[in-house]
Amino acid sequence: MAARSRFGIVDLVRAVPIRWRILSIAALNSAVVLVLAGLIWSGAKVLDSAWDDVRQVRKSDKVLALLESETGRLQNLIHRYINQPSPDLFAEILLLREAVLGTLKSRASTDPMLSGSVAELERVTESFLDGFGELRSVQATIAKTYEEQVLTPARDMAGLYSIIEGATGRREALIWPALGKSREAFTAMLVAANAYYLSLASESVEEARRNTETIERTIPVMSDLAENDLQRIALQRLKQRTEALREGLGKLSDQFATRTALLRNSIDASQAETIAAIDGLSVKMRQREQLAQEKFDKTLADISRKVLSISLLFLALIIVAGIIIALSIRLPLQQIMTSMQAITSGDLDREVQGTKATDEVGAMARSVEVFRENAIAKRAAEEELRAAKERAESALAELSATQQNLIDAERLAALGGLVAGVAHEVNNPIGISLTVASSFARRSEAFADDLAANTPLRRSQLDEFVRQSRDAAQQLVGNLQRAGELIQSFKQVAVDRSHAEQREFDLREATDQIIASLRPVLKKAPITVVIEVPDNLALNSYPGSYGQVLTNLFLNAANHAFPDGRAGTIRITAAPRGADDVELTFADDGIGMTTEVQRQAFDPFFTTRRSEGGTGLGLHIVYNLVIQQLGGRIRLESKTGHGTTFRIILPRNAANGSGPITSTTERGTRQWPTRTMSSI
Repeated sequence: MAARSRFGIVDLVRAVPIRWRILSIAALNSAVVLVLAGLIWSGAKVLDSAWDDVRQVRKSDKVLALLESETGRLQNLIHRYINQPSPDLFAEILLLREAVLGTLKSRASTDPMLSGSVAELERVTESFLDGFGELRSVQATIAKTYEEQVLTPARDMAGLYSIIEGATGRREALIWPALGKSREAFTAMLVAANAYYLSLASESVEEARRNTETIERTIPVMSDLAENDLQRIALQRLKQRTEALREGLGKLSDQFATRTALLRNSIDASQAETIAAIDGLSVKMRQREQLAQEKFDKTLADISRKVLSISLLFLALIIVAGIIIALSIRLPLQQIMTSMQAITSGDLDREVQGTKATDEVGAMARSVEVFRENAIAKRAAEEELRAAKERAESALAELSATQQNLIDAERLAALGGLVAGVAHEVNNPIGISLTVASSFARRSEAFADDLAANTPLRRSQLDEFVRQSRDAAQQLVGNLQRAGELIQSFKQVAVDRSHAEQREFDLREATDQIIASLRPVLKKAPITVVIEVPDNLALNSYPGSYGQVLTNLFLNAANHAFPDGRAGTIRITAAPRGADDVELTFADDGIGMTTEVQRQAFDPFFTTRRSEGGTGLGLHIVYNLVIQQLGGRIRLESKTGHGTTFRIILPRNAANGSGPITSTTERGTRQWPTRTMSSI
């Protein structure tokens, strides 16, 4: 019953198109969004108010931190200015003073949380800044006292000491020891006074006082020992200036004490009071921030609970509606998928279910039914196509076999031509040898008959017989050696052509043998062959394939590069290319080829002389042998009227050949493709 009830609800929902089912889910989601947006909007007002309080507290706290930082920096600058007065420090203090006052008047006074405390902050700050004014006045008084009542008497005393020393004519005078002691005390006093003025060291002022007392004690002694009136007058004046110096030091000490008290009571105390006021305000800010944060957290928690409750309610509704809508789509799709699986597995006899439904899935089911019917028709067509394919493959196999037979026939024809040419070449020395041997046999028989007749022989007859015998022997040996060389060359070339075996061979020797086997062709056409292959250039490769390549290139040049008995030159050069390769160049100065011919030069069955019996397999065989068996690369360069050049790269060891590589770069030169259609 549960299954029937489920299918009944699904059938009821399927009466509604899928787009409206999906839109109903979207409508539920929109309702959730609207309700949640209303809740969030109502709570956002409360959150905004609480957050404004938090933000204002933090802003006020930044103002307090700025005031505290500026007043602390101002205090440090004042201390530095008192210790080492300078116009730059004073200017910086004035700028910072204006900044502090500006912060109080512009920012703190407009801050609603600080506006009630601005008056107290201004009072403390003004007291702090007024103290700096008083301190600066005291500092000016100290500088004036030091200059007028310390340094001025000291300069006068230095001049008086110079007068006394000048009035003393000799070093042995009785006044000199007391004068030296007084002068040393004066110098020490001056150093201590300067140290006290610069560093306020208490030991320095005590040192200055002791040295002043020493000077005062030495003056009566020097007065008793004075030798003239100038010394006595100078000593009387020295006593007066010493007393003035002592009074100046005392007054300077009192003024320094006043400055220290002012620093402690006006500057440092005002700074401490300012910091205390700022700390008190900071505590109030923290408390207010905590209250605002608690209000914010509470409001946020209330909103979260309401949003969660409404979300759960709507989520349940959406889940139920989603399940029903999903079943209304998934179950029919499962039926369609089952039908598709049956179709893909080859079971085309099963009908597709749900084709009578009016929704989009019903339309899909009807489409699948059409697909099933098309698959039935396609299966019949495939069977016919398979039979046609088998017939085509059979024809292709026969064509490939025919092509291979033509290639083999071309190679055998080349070998047959070689045999015919060598036979013709061997026929001349063999015929000459046979003629000489026959003539020598007749002369021998005649000489034997003369001996048998017991007729006297003249010496001239014996000399003539010996000369003829020597000539015959020389001609026989020469012609038979020539025939032997031709037969040996043909034997090696024929063996290499008929057996594709890898062995080590000398490139120069193999090239000479191949060209020797082609001499019949050279006799028919005025072609000069130039071989520039170094000796002892060994390859471990396939000499038969190399001979086939060289033979096909030579015959191709003789037939196409030099038509109608045209004279020309074929140049064969070879050189090592690195440690692993050899570069072979086969060039002619014939008529060259056009661009169109170059593009098809290596294609099978392409020839420009088909009417004259050309098969179009010569260069195709060259390309296959170089790439596939010799493991090398071949490049073709040509221009109409300027000849043709084949450049071949062969590995010294054919087992290390690269095979059909698309391109490579060697020795910084341009790339070498395995097959370049440039010309022939």
